[in-house]
Formats: sequence, structure tokens, C-alpha cells
Amino acid sequence: MRTNILLNDELVEEAFKYSQTITTKKELVETALREYVNTEKEKISKN
Repeated sequence: MRTNILLNDELVEEAFKYSQTITTKKELVETALREYVNTEKEKISKN
């Protein structure tokens, strides 16, 4: 899915500081979405 989004520049830069392997904003957003989904799945499975 193609989309245009405005990202918080400071938050993006901070996220890149913690990343050793992520080099693009696309990778950063995809990783964040995967982690969000996994976290929510874990919450549901614990109930």
C-alpha cells in the first residue's frame, strides 16, 4: 500500500539512533508496525 505520511523528525532521528540495521524510513515504519502488532497480539493472548 502506497501512502504519504508526515513523521515527527525528532522521533525518527531518535529511532535511528537505536537502530543498528535499519537505514531507511520505510524500514523504520515497517518495523514499528510489526512490533506494535506483535505487542497487541501478546496482550490479547494473555487474556
